[in-house]
Amino acid sequence: MTLVRLDEVLQDARQTRRGVGAFNVIQVEHAEALVAAAERTDLPVVLQISENAVRYHGSLAPIALATRTIAERSNASCILHLDHATSEPLVDEAVALGFTSVMFDGSRLDDEANRSVTRAVTQRCHAAGVSVEAELGEVGGKDGVHAPGVRTDPDAAAKFVADTQVDALAVAVGSSHAMTRRTAKLDLNLVAAIRDRVPVPLVLHGSSGVPDDQLAAAVRSGMTKINIATHLNKVFTDAVREHLAGHPDNVDTRKYFAHGRSAVTEEAARLLELIALRGVA
Repeated sequence: MTLVRLDEVLQDARQTRRGVGAFNVIQVEHAEALVAAAERTDLPVVLQISENAVRYHGSLAPIALATRTIAERSNASCILHLDHATSEPLVDEAVALGFTSVMFDGSRLDDEANRSVTRAVTQRCHAAGVSVEAELGEVGGKDGVHAPGVRTDPDAAAKFVADTQVDALAVAVGSSHAMTRRTAKLDLNLVAAIRDRVPVPLVLHGSSGVPDDQLAAAVRSGMTKINIATHLNKVFTDAVREHLAGHPDNVDTRKYFAHGRSAVTEEAARLLELIALRGVA
């Protein structure tokens, strides 16, 4: 299946009050697992490659082209998404490589510069048929930015979207990046207030720290794109550790990576259904 656009998938989900799972690709095994989960559930998935992952691999093209190939050979609806890009040249490279969505993260710029650069990035991406996600202010946690109590103002969010014409907006409502315990408590009233003011789908970053009931409640309150990375990394790592503990003489990476891949497939499929509110009361 040809890769699909983020804005089309999110708008449909927003109208039907469903959520869409967005999970990070670090190794090829992650891409294989996430696409398999989408096939199993018959739900769309956002395959996210972050700027941090690009630095890890040394460049964007190898992991991007591998992920794109896996997605295009699948019958699932997949969005190839560049996550938390602070570099405009990296955004332009992603567009040239066939990404269908980018998140430009100008949250560390001052407000005027963030709006100006984000607007310019959005214009270029829209001309190429690529969706754009942005962030008004940094979501808490990563690299010590923002205390967990920071919240997005609904009026400021509405103005930012009007000024930049982005297709989706990441907002701060109580989650925090890189959490390894699922203890975050979201401000669901704020989620609903922002949704009422902002005409584009909302994105929840830092969702690894959000328990299942809060994720479902966030979608019901107005969140659409749910980003999860650290939680699935933990699932992968725990499965590899378990296999190596039982097979201490194994030196074949394919054997223990396969266990990590299978574990991520299972958990990603469960999360996709949870986020889509499939079978959730």
